[in-house]
Amino acid sequence: MRRIGIDVGGTNTDAVLIDAGAVRRAVKAPTSEDVTTGILEALAKLRAEPAGQGDVDAVMIGTTHFINAVVQRRHLTRVAAVRIGWPMSATLPPFCDWPEDVAAIARGGVWQIEGGHEYDGRVIMPLDEAALGRAAREIRQAGLRAVAISSVFAPIDPAHELRAAEILRAELGETPITCSHELGRIGLLERENAALLNAALADLARETIAAFARAIRDSGIAAPLFITQNDGTVAEAATAQRFPVYSFASGATNSMRGAAYLSGMLDAMVVDVGGTTTDVGQIKAGFPRESNAVVRIGGVRTLFRMPDLLSIGLGGGSHVAGDPPKVGPVSVGYRLIRDALIFGGKQLTTSDIAVAAGVLDLGERSRVAGIDAAYARRVLDEAARMVEEAVDRMKTEAGDVPLIAVGGGAFLIPEKLPGVSRVVHVEHGDCANAVGAAIAQVSGEVDQIFRDLTRADAIAAATRLAADRAVAAGAERGSLRTVETEDMPLSYLPGNSLRVRVRMVGDVAAR
Repeated sequence: MRRIGIDVGGTNTDAVLIDAGAVRRAVKAPTSEDVTTGILEALAKLRAEPAGQGDVDAVMIGTTHFINAVVQRRHLTRVAAVRIGWPMSATLPPFCDWPEDVAAIARGGVWQIEGGHEYDGRVIMPLDEAALGRAAREIRQAGLRAVAISSVFAPIDPAHELRAAEILRAELGETPITCSHELGRIGLLERENAALLNAALADLARETIAAFARAIRDSGIAAPLFITQNDGTVAEAATAQRFPVYSFASGATNSMRGAAYLSGMLDAMVVDVGGTTTDVGQIKAGFPRESNAVVRIGGVRTLFRMPDLLSIGLGGGSHVAGDPPKVGPVSVGYRLIRDALIFGGKQLTTSDIAVAAGVLDLGERSRVAGIDAAYARRVLDEAARMVEEAVDRMKTEAGDVPLIAVGGGAFLIPEKLPGVSRVVHVEHGDCANAVGAAIAQVSGEVDQIFRDLTRADAIAAATRLAADRAVAAGAERGSLRTVETEDMPLSYLPGNSLRVRVRMVGDVAAR
């Protein structure tokens, strides 16, 4: 298949064309403030030569739009929060643990409704459908354009969330509705927070993905659009529009998948050095290790499908100051080509230091000729120390492990690091994020409790559900394979209860 992969970073927008499993062309363009302009420029560069022309089968895009909106408190939609579980859940209402500044933007109203389930699946109270009808009318009158529904122990039995969505949709029409059981896990607040964040991004997701589609169309490309996800896979544009939170960490996971693909290594540490930050993670069987702990997004506690990553303020555009030198966390970002000394600017950056030390060929070296060689070495040593500490924090074993260095700032990673058996720098590593997007597959995941089934039957049922979800997301059924299976007996539940988590991946279905 011929695919185009695009990754929109804080500094650069990278694009690659992969044909028959090989990278045929790779380009970079500065990320624009509106992002879409940067994508258009990258596509124009990619297709400027014969190697980048011709039909393609799919376009995969990774974006930081959605996580940036939460972190920067911009472009968020006011959300109607419908909590099913009154009165037992009244003590901790929706938004109760959010930072007040972001809650003030996203909180459109809270409606608490009788209903919900116990931990063993028994109904706490019948669902109050009349109250839901009143809530729907009030939400419409308030002019709210997004709804998030959460119910007590919905992952065990989602019936009340599904019925609530039916009632609300009858009144609200096409208003986007997010049900928490589709996103999160057992913990109510973390699962509800994921649903609220997802709903708050509804307008931005619609506008962003429509802009991506226009950019592809305006570039003369007739191919389906996919958006990369947190687990290193992709989803069709329509699915990604419904669940923008699944794209929060797609940039880092794209780089990790790209690192595995370019190096041929399936198990290793990966360090992705961008223009602003360095992300450190681990790949297992070619996919990022997933986090099983609470992840804070812009200060909001969540627990859903996210990679286990550590980000530090080190990149190719990081500010350098003082002696002993301090590197980062502030960066010139996409203004590197304007603000760095090697481009005629006035800000000393790690790229300037690398050029002065002779490890990077970029810009005009004469502009940094006055930097003392010993000082440049101290700066590079400090960058190496920061990476070493981050890798040590993310390792899951005591021995030395291989490390793949990728990203536009990979020149900051030395050939030897303590605790690392070997450092691998790969061809096209500066575009590993776009490569990871281009080679991504489609996934389906189930994390559910099964009762009154044998272990084998419960795993088989979860596998079928995961396969169906992957196919619905755009995978070819015949190419599906299981990449992760976990099961845990739940002794506190009656009968033979088992929590099963299955993740499957498959190739994008032919069009």
